[in-house]
Amino acid sequence: MKIGFIGLGHMGSGIASNLLEHGHAVAVFNRTQAKSDPLVAKGAQRATSIAEACRNDVVFTMLSNDAAVEDVVYGDGRVLASLVNGAIHVSSSTISVALAARLAADHAAKGQGFVSAPVFGRPDSAAAGKLFIAVGGEAATVNAVTPLLNVIGQRTYLVSQRPSDANLVKLSGNFLSASVIESLGEAMALIGKAGIDRAHYLEFLTSSLFDAPAYKIYGALVAHETFEPAGFAAPLGQKDIRLLLAAADGLDVAMPFAGILRDRFLTLMAHGGERLDWSAIGGLAAKDAGIAKSS
Repeated sequence: MKIGFIGLGHMGSGIASNLLEHGHAVAVFNRTQAKSDPLVAKGAQRATSIAEACRNDVVFTMLSNDAAVEDVVYGDGRVLASLVNGAIHVSSSTISVALAARLAADHAAKGQGFVSAPVFGRPDSAAAGKLFIAVGGEAATVNAVTPLLNVIGQRTYLVSQRPSDANLVKLSGNFLSASVIESLGEAMALIGKAGIDRAHYLEFLTSSLFDAPAYKIYGALVAHETFEPAGFAAPLGQKDIRLLLAAADGLDVAMPFAGILRDRFLTLMAHGGERLDWSAIGGLAAKDAGIAKSS
């Protein structure tokens, strides 16, 4: 299948590489063209514009936020104006429910397909083709891109035929992950101040009641304070909690702990956390407890 891929950050580059390695013709575009060099070296075509990337059966976007997606999709020479009738836009970005609904309506009005396919997993999972994917879209459109999703993920979950529902599921999942990080940080601050070794404590947790990837991955980052380099940057985590709260407000759903997480991210940002992994919110409890950073 001929694919355009827009957005070659930590996640996008791994996803595009897997599509390429499975025999698909991939045209890649990124604002910073140097980021496309490794993929071009593997056989990808370098698209010199968004419009050029859209001269394909399917175009993927993997971008950081609503503003970046809107900039790529709307306007002359952008995705909406450049895709042909019947072509499909697969959005794997973590964006707002409102924008996903707008994209679905606008693509439908142009005779184009739209699928929301946000992913769960960190950059190493993207590179290995081991992502989990929440999917929303009309059945025929989803079926058309399912072979591609099977390449980049280990499992795909069809949420509903409404694309924005997949984005709501993604935001709810990131809320749960952030909740795990915060609770791990508080628990480790507690036992750490008592002089209990955090690494041994984590080993006990993850080999007993909390044998789950989120506890293993984020527990190790918090226990060892490995917040750089960022696999998922803290400002993106802050953005996701903000989008979650907006969605909850629109549905009249109270989410008090999400408000706490919003404040934790604000605190992290206020203390220079922009370049840290989002798991760094799990280190705030130790600071609050007066525990010096481990060497």
